[in-house]
Amino acid sequence: MIPPAPVLVAQARRLRRDTPRLPDAAQPWQGTVDGPDPIRLLVLGDSTAAGVGADTQDDALPGNLARELAQRTGRGVAWRAVGRNGATTRDIVTDYLDDATGAEYDIAFLTVGANDALGLRPRWAFGRDLRTIIARLRAVSPLVLMSSLPAFSRFELLPNPLRWNLYLHSQSLEDEARAIVAGTEGAHISPPPPPYTEGFFATDLFHPSASGYRDWARFAVDDATTAGVL
Repeated sequence: MIPPAPVLVAQARRLRRDTPRLPDAAQPWQGTVDGPDPIRLLVLGDSTAAGVGADTQDDALPGNLARELAQRTGRGVAWRAVGRNGATTRDIVTDYLDDATGAEYDIAFLTVGANDALGLRPRWAFGRDLRTIIARLRAVSPLVLMSSLPAFSRFELLPNPLRWNLYLHSQSLEDEARAIVAGTEGAHISPPPPPYTEGFFATDLFHPSASGYRDWARFAVDDATTAGVL
């Protein structure tokens, strides 16, 4: 039985009130990994593009993706991160997409959807905005890699029934994302993540730690390599 909406709203408000708000990773939000013929990498999205949970972007998703790509390809990497903690796909379209697509890249890594799920945005609205983002990214990059949505069912911080309902809604959004990506040449979405390892989460028990970002980057590049898109 679906719980009454006031129960979910009350749990969501309590969660926002009681969860520590961690800062973004420190500037700079760009960097390099030395090597020949550098890959131009963009990381675009929400709090995980902003590096929340790590001290620096070098320790967060962008830096770890860059090192994994360098190791797999033998090339250097020049990376840049764009985004904001709490951003939905609509926020990315209205506030960040013009900046993000002002240059050309070899790989664009997109991490969105968590806040659409948390805000219970309709599937159609999420899909509309995601189509816009991916189309704009493909215009400046031959390859767009998208992360799967968080596995909310494994977030012990989230109380039930909020946890289960967020999981169900996020699965609906992820189904939409997978359909969009499947119909877009040059785009690839990661499969659902493996079980989170000990130490994966930062102190807020919601965002990845530096160790969690390292695991995530390795998983994403492993998957892209296996899928033959790198």
